[in-house]
Amino acid sequence: MRRLMAMALPLLLAMPAVAQEQGSDDTEIASGMASYYGRELAGNRTASGEAFDPDDFTCAHRTLPFGTKLRVTNLANGQSVVVRVNDRGPWGRGRVIDISQAAAKEIGMHRSGTAKVSVALLED
Repeated sequence: MRRLMAMALPLLLAMPAVAQEQGSDDTEIASGMASYYGRELAGNRTASGEAFDPDDFTCAHRTLPFGTKLRVTNLANGQSVVVRVNDRGPWGRGRVIDISQAAAKEIGMHRSGTAKVSVALLED
Protein backbone atom coordinates (compact mmCIF):
# COMPACT_ATOMS: atom_id res chain seq x y z
CA MET A 1 0.00 0.00 0.00
CA ARG A 2 2.86 2.38 0.82
CA ARG A 3 4.44 1.73 -2.56
CA LEU A 4 1.12 2.55 -4.27
CA MET A 5 0.77 5.79 -2.31
CA ALA A 6 4.37 6.72 -3.07
CA MET A 7 3.66 6.30 -6.78
CA ALA A 8 0.28 8.07 -6.73
CA LEU A 9 1.20 11.09 -4.62
CA PRO A 10 3.44 12.77 -7.23
CA LEU A 11 0.74 12.26 -9.85
CA LEU A 12 -1.89 13.89 -7.64
CA LEU A 13 0.40 16.81 -6.89
CA ALA A 14 1.08 17.29 -10.59
CA MET A 15 -2.62 17.54 -11.47
CA PRO A 16 -3.64 21.08 -12.40
CA ALA A 17 -5.52 22.91 -9.65
CA VAL A 18 -8.52 23.38 -11.94
CA ALA A 19 -8.93 19.63 -12.33
CA GLN A 20 -8.70 19.10 -8.57
CA GLU A 21 -11.38 21.74 -7.96
CA GLN A 22 -13.96 20.06 -10.18
CA GLY A 23 -17.10 19.85 -8.11
CA SER A 24 -18.44 16.61 -6.74
CA ASP A 25 -21.75 17.57 -8.35
CA ASP A 26 -20.26 17.00 -11.82
CA THR A 27 -21.08 13.77 -13.64
CA GLU A 28 -18.75 12.92 -16.51
CA ILE A 29 -20.82 11.98 -19.56
CA ALA A 30 -18.28 11.88 -22.38
CA SER A 31 -14.71 12.37 -23.44
CA GLY A 32 -13.25 12.83 -26.87
CA MET A 33 -12.48 15.54 -29.38
CA ALA A 34 -14.03 19.00 -29.19
CA SER A 35 -14.00 21.71 -31.80
CA TYR A 36 -15.23 25.27 -31.81
CA TYR A 37 -17.20 27.51 -34.09
CA GLY A 38 -16.31 31.14 -34.36
CA ARG A 39 -17.14 34.57 -35.65
CA GLU A 40 -18.10 33.49 -39.16
CA LEU A 41 -21.36 32.08 -37.73
CA ALA A 42 -22.17 35.08 -35.51
CA GLY A 43 -25.84 36.01 -35.75
CA ASN A 44 -26.94 32.70 -37.31
CA ARG A 45 -29.86 31.02 -35.57
CA THR A 46 -29.00 28.05 -33.39
CA ALA A 47 -31.26 25.02 -33.09
CA SER A 48 -32.75 26.55 -29.93
CA GLY A 49 -33.80 29.62 -31.91
CA GLU A 50 -31.40 32.11 -30.37
CA ALA A 51 -28.77 33.95 -32.37
CA PHE A 52 -25.27 32.53 -32.07
CA ASP A 53 -22.88 34.81 -30.20
CA PRO A 54 -19.24 33.67 -30.28
CA ASP A 55 -18.60 35.66 -27.08
CA ASP A 56 -21.13 33.63 -25.04
CA PHE A 57 -20.16 30.42 -23.27
CA THR A 58 -22.38 28.08 -25.28
CA CYS A 59 -22.08 24.73 -27.01
CA ALA A 60 -23.66 22.31 -29.43
CA HIS A 61 -24.52 18.79 -28.24
CA ARG A 62 -26.41 16.14 -30.19
CA THR A 63 -28.94 15.06 -27.55
CA LEU A 64 -28.87 17.02 -24.29
CA PRO A 65 -31.76 19.43 -23.66
CA PHE A 66 -31.26 23.11 -24.45
CA GLY A 67 -30.18 25.02 -21.37
CA THR A 68 -28.20 22.11 -19.90
CA LYS A 69 -24.97 23.29 -18.30
CA LEU A 70 -21.78 21.35 -18.89
CA ARG A 71 -18.21 21.58 -17.67
CA VAL A 72 -15.77 21.06 -20.55
CA THR A 73 -12.19 20.31 -19.48
CA ASN A 74 -9.22 20.41 -21.84
CA LEU A 75 -7.34 17.23 -20.94
CA ALA A 76 -4.02 18.63 -22.19
CA ASN A 77 -3.87 21.50 -19.70
CA GLY A 78 -6.63 20.87 -17.12
CA GLN A 79 -8.42 24.16 -17.86
CA SER A 80 -12.20 24.01 -17.76
CA VAL A 81 -15.17 26.16 -18.66
CA VAL A 82 -18.92 25.96 -18.00
CA VAL A 83 -21.06 26.16 -21.15
CA ARG A 84 -24.78 26.05 -21.89
CA VAL A 85 -26.28 23.83 -24.61
CA ASN A 86 -28.09 25.97 -27.21
CA ASP A 87 -27.44 24.15 -30.48
CA ARG A 88 -27.29 20.69 -32.04
CA GLY A 89 -24.12 19.07 -33.23
CA PRO A 90 -21.28 18.54 -33.61
CA TRP A 91 -21.60 17.03 -37.03
CA GLY A 92 -17.84 16.62 -37.53
CA ARG A 93 -16.81 12.98 -37.44
CA GLY A 94 -15.45 11.84 -34.09
CA ARG A 95 -16.40 14.99 -32.19
CA VAL A 96 -18.29 14.93 -28.88
CA ILE A 97 -19.01 18.67 -28.52
CA ASP A 98 -18.67 22.00 -30.32
CA ILE A 99 -18.05 25.03 -28.14
CA SER A 100 -18.15 28.76 -28.80
CA GLN A 101 -15.02 30.74 -29.57
CA ALA A 102 -15.05 32.40 -26.12
CA ALA A 103 -15.23 29.00 -24.41
CA ALA A 104 -12.43 27.66 -26.62
CA LYS A 105 -10.23 30.59 -25.68
CA GLU A 106 -10.97 30.04 -21.98
CA ILE A 107 -9.63 26.47 -22.09
CA GLY A 108 -6.73 27.19 -24.45
CA MET A 109 -7.90 25.42 -27.61
CA HIS A 110 -8.63 28.47 -29.79
CA ARG A 111 -5.33 28.25 -31.68
CA SER A 112 -5.41 24.53 -32.48
CA GLY A 113 -9.16 24.44 -33.16
CA THR A 114 -9.61 21.07 -31.52
CA ALA A 115 -8.71 19.43 -28.22
CA LYS A 116 -9.30 16.23 -26.35
CA VAL A 117 -11.78 17.04 -23.59
CA SER A 118 -13.94 15.54 -20.92
CA VAL A 119 -17.54 16.69 -20.67
CA ALA A 120 -19.35 16.65 -17.34
CA LEU A 121 -23.00 17.36 -16.62
CA LEU A 122 -23.45 19.97 -13.90
CA GLU A 123 -26.10 19.15 -11.34
CA ASP A 124 -28.29 22.12 -10.38
